[in-house]
This record gives sequence, C-alpha cells and structure tokens, in this order.
Amino acid sequence: MESPGPSFRRRLLIESLTVLAADASVQVSWLEKHRVVTDEIALDFDHAFRMAERLVEEGQVSQGALPGLREIDLVFSGMSGAESAGRWARTALPTDAGWAQARQLARQVLVAELGEWNLPLPEIDVIR
Repeated sequence: MESPGPSFRRRLLIESLTVLAADASVQVSWLEKHRVVTDEIALDFDHAFRMAERLVEEGQVSQGALPGLREIDLVFSGMSGAESAGRWARTALPTDAGWAQARQLARQVLVAELGEWNLPLPEIDVIR
C-alpha cells in the first residue's frame, strides 16, 4: 500500500491544528457532533505531528512551524497520566491552562503558515 502524499499529510496537520486552535465552545460542539472524546483532539495532533519534520523536508510546512508544534506536543505530554485524567474531560476545554496554551500555540502556527487561524473545522468520518 502506498503512503499518503505530502499534500494529504499537510492537510492532516492543518486540520488537526484547526480543531486545536478553535475556541473551547466550538471544540465541544465539534466533539459532540462527531461523537468523539476530547482526547481525539490530541491524538489527531499527535498523528500529524509525527509527520511534521518530513513535511518541512518536503517544503509543505515551514521550518519555523516546528518549535510551536514541538511545544504543543510538550503541553500534551505534560497533561498525560492518571493524575491528569480530569484535564481530558470536555468541561476542561474552556478552563484548563494546558488546553489554553495548546490552543494559543496552534493559532500561532496556523497564522504563520496560512495567515489566519479561525478556519472551518473539518468533517470527519468515525468508524464504529
């Protein structure tokens, strides 16, 4: 099976950042609409983040995006563990400092890459 091309991988990164950058109330509505749990936001980012260096090599994402992407990854890493389980509830999205920091970093990366951050959230298909 052939691996997805660079434009597909770039779209995955941009879409994950778009959801992450959205206002908390928009994130909650998106999660409810697609009937997925909060950690899907971080998981989608993690999948896309794993391709970030390759996207830079391919000229799909600027080198300047990497520090912000790495910082988001660090924020989410700091939110992991059983003692942080409450941080992954939908109710934590508007109040948790980690989510606020990740949201702000995602906005900065999107503005640097696209000139704006407030983009339409992607539609997703969930296989159940």
